[in-house]
Amino acid sequence: MASTTDQGHNRNATNFEKLIINCTSYGAAYNPSKASLKLEALQNLLTAANGSITTMNTITADYKNAVSARVTAFKPIDKLITRVGNALKSSDTSQQVDDSVKTILRKLQGRRANPKKTEEEKLAAADAGKAIVEISTTQMSYDSRLDNLDKLIKHLISVPQYNPNEEELKTTSLTALYNDLKAKNLAIINAETALSNARIARNEVMYKEIHGLVVVAIDVKTYIKSVFGATSPQYKAIGGINFKSQSY
Repeated sequence: MASTTDQGHNRNATNFEKLIINCTSYGAAYNPSKASLKLEALQNLLTAANGSITTMNTITADYKNAVSARVTAFKPIDKLITRVGNALKSSDTSQQVDDSVKTILRKLQGRRANPKKTEEEKLAAADAGKAIVEISTTQMSYDSRLDNLDKLIKHLISVPQYNPNEEELKTTSLTALYNDLKAKNLAIINAETALSNARIARNEVMYKEIHGLVVVAIDVKTYIKSVFGATSPQYKAIGGINFKSQSY
């Protein structure tokens, strides 16, 4: 379902087309001196507006697809790295190596080194005059998870004892997975940039001062009022065609 804002852009373009149809129906009586109010200019502006909306819709779909692809790609990570940790523990590595990898695994899974205090524990500490302030250590943003996955892979590569037979647990497979996840994360950044540029372009066409569709539409209505009068059937036909301004 389109958002209320998106519907507002579409309605402005649809109402602008209605306005043009009415202006055309007035024949030679519609003869503004201002170039931006002439029928050809109005039609060109409508074409540009519809084009900007179509582009925005297309790029929005691309962005949503990129987001879905990233979510799907990252979903199996937790189970996979748990298997990696178990594969490491079942090898001949030292406890020190296991602990260092465990720290990275914990960050990848968003777990804390020490469990968070319960509300009862916090209240008891407060009663004893020892306020507990817990700082969030979760690193679950996509960028942080990629960074920690890269650290994990490089650490595993440096451990000769880590040599699992399972293909998906090998460092070569993990590296390929990392590269795929990084590409999907970069696709989001590119899609966000394209979306931002498309939004700017649409807003320029629709709402720019002086030459934007909404401003021009209001000028057209004012011109029709001046030519035919505020109580004329011509003005009454277009007086109720509304245009909504949008902030950038």
